[in-house]
Amino acid sequence: MTMHTVARLTDTDVLVKPSPVAMVWNEPGRPLEALAVPGVHLCAGEALVEVELATVCGSDVHTVLGHRPAPTPLVLGHEQVGRVVALGPGAVRADGSPLELGDRVVWSVTVSCGECDRCARGLTQKCRRLAKYGHERVHRGWELSGGFATHVQLRAGTATVRVDEDLPATVAAPASCATATAVAAVDAASARVDLEDAVVLVTGGGMIGLSSAVIAAEAGAVVIVSEPDAARRAFARRLGVHTVDPRARAGTPDRLGTVLAALADDGEPPREVLVGIEASGSAAGVRTVVSTVATGGVAVLVGSVSGGTELCVDPESIVRRLLTITGVHNYTASHLEQAVAFLERSWRILPLDEMVGPTHALAMLDLALEEAASGEHIRVGVAPGRRVTG
Repeated sequence: MTMHTVARLTDTDVLVKPSPVAMVWNEPGRPLEALAVPGVHLCAGEALVEVELATVCGSDVHTVLGHRPAPTPLVLGHEQVGRVVALGPGAVRADGSPLELGDRVVWSVTVSCGECDRCARGLTQKCRRLAKYGHERVHRGWELSGGFATHVQLRAGTATVRVDEDLPATVAAPASCATATAVAAVDAASARVDLEDAVVLVTGGGMIGLSSAVIAAEAGAVVIVSEPDAARRAFARRLGVHTVDPRARAGTPDRLGTVLAALADDGEPPREVLVGIEASGSAAGVRTVVSTVATGGVAVLVGSVSGGTELCVDPESIVRRLLTITGVHNYTASHLEQAVAFLERSWRILPLDEMVGPTHALAMLDLALEEAASGEHIRVGVAPGRRVTG
């Protein structure tokens, strides 16, 4: 593992040896390139974090494959855990307490100003002057702007949350995107429906879907995950939730109707789905949750972050069912704090660490992205301190 030393040149300028390295993406099909950044200028409220582990999010894959526009050159990555190695004046955690050297932290995808009309309304993730880790064009002064690097420069307005030393990095890293977004999705559902004993259908057994499932289950919901991949359904059952196969024939055990009937008490009609959380991003998943949720229920759309999916809605059905359809994109600081708290009390009970498959050195990021794109693994890890072997 590479050992980095940090020397403070002034109150705001630090020199790191060996130089921090970020992997820069330019265009689909072109290998990523290493960019060395020897000196970092930390403004008020900023911090420099050495990355322990990053994980490859689905949006990273979509960008690399050219499925969504992105400014280039770009340092991807926004799910990671790391340790604070340098601080600018006045840097604070999400709860307002001072950030300290040595803090092991995760941080929000978004950087918010805290002053605009949207921030005042609590929509910090949609700030008028929003910046996002892993989504911004590399420019002088903020080269270390994504998680696929040895270090990340945290800007003022970033929600930074300290994590326990014993929390596995494979569990902590996804909190910065998938877990916090799942908390936001369940929060949006619970604002409309009491989750205690309510049937929640989650479409998509990826990181956000499975995280939403276990968070809803902890809240007392009866959770069903709809996922075509048999291995992911098996893993979901290990997390303590029910599963269905959206491709199963009517009347078979893996069919939603069969499971809803089995959940009912003897002589009672099948249970109804009161919450649908759509985490697959597929048109079929969207249609399923909107058409399946029962009267007075809520459909939470969280997976549709790429264009091209159109939804035909019968407004009469929406009106007569008193149906709420809401969208969730990213999350607030409170959601990230809740995500960390959930992980810290759950990781010893649930096999959350197994959601991250192979982990590669930073220099092998192209391979990590390729493996993530295969869909074989829920998440693939990238460890900047890991040496390249073989």
